[in-house]
Amino acid sequence: MESGNANRSGFFSAADEFQLDPKCLIDPKHLFVGPRIGEGAHAKVYEGKYKNQNVAIKIVHKGETPEEVAKREVRFAREVAMLSRVQHKNLVKFIGACMEPVMVVVTELLLGGSLRKYLLSMRPRSLDMRVAVGFALDIARAMECLHSHGIIHRDLKPENLLLTADQKTVKLVDFGLAREETLTEMMTAETGTYRWMAPELYSTVTLRHGDKKHYNHKVDAYSFAIVLWELLHNKMPFEGMSNLQAAYAAAFKNVRPSAENLPEELALILTSCWKEDPDSRPNFSQIVQMLLDYLTIHAPPETTIPSRVFTSENVILPPESPGTSSLMAIRDDLGENPKGKLENKSKGFFLCFNQCY
Repeated sequence: MESGNANRSGFFSAADEFQLDPKCLIDPKHLFVGPRIGEGAHAKVYEGKYKNQNVAIKIVHKGETPEEVAKREVRFAREVAMLSRVQHKNLVKFIGACMEPVMVVVTELLLGGSLRKYLLSMRPRSLDMRVAVGFALDIARAMECLHSHGIIHRDLKPENLLLTADQKTVKLVDFGLAREETLTEMMTAETGTYRWMAPELYSTVTLRHGDKKHYNHKVDAYSFAIVLWELLHNKMPFEGMSNLQAAYAAAFKNVRPSAENLPEELALILTSCWKEDPDSRPNFSQIVQMLLDYLTIHAPPETTIPSRVFTSENVILPPESPGTSSLMAIRDDLGENPKGKLENKSKGFFLCFNQCY
């Protein structure tokens, strides 16, 4: 949907950005709600079915006061607008949304669990270098796509990266904190998770009071470097520090995890992405190319890894796309794939969405 008020990134100006495209809406009569698989401060997530497709269903709490209701409606509409306008193989696929009887976001159901859970399951072993770099390339391509649409994610971390059922592909999720770059002056500095956040988000004032501060898309490059470091080492970054201690060390002492004992090309990616000066960090198109160069040299596609990682697939596609981080298909307390459970339960277990509310 185009409009004279649409900005260069495909989003709408402040006056129009909260209007939902009717193409995003789905009929709740076709939506069936199954077992709950997650819960956050503002929403609950369920396995379910839309028509004959297994999906993740995020039901947003409306809020208690008129002010809360208005604020959550605005946030919901903004998130749906972003999800529906960006499509990429490394972003969770957006299926649709409902405004009534409650606010709902429906995405594809991913069965491979979070990258955090995958890493924990591998410890104390490290990932094969080719697997780690392949996952990093998935993440970088997703971020390249978002940035090409003028979207800053702001909360890039292993909990917000989900794996496909075969655990060979990573998809980025959770757009709860995502914003258009033109709106960054309106964002509070206390966003995202401290351990992965860029140091320019901090000052002694912002750490104490959450004051608002301007920043740009390069905050995601810093977070990517910390995630890449985790993929390469399978250890918690800034180990032994609390989240706030890690943030303080990074912001005020320029402390970073060690980039020693790594291939030179990967060490360069890390050290360039987590530079203190945001303008000195590479953009994600450059990061993608650096990762491809490393794989071309150290893991020729014809013998070691699938050729898909060596071709540029990061084109902007028409509306359909991502999802939100809480849309995880596997609860962290379960070690099994829930797909079988979902399909084997009697149809009577699923409740028609309209009957739930």
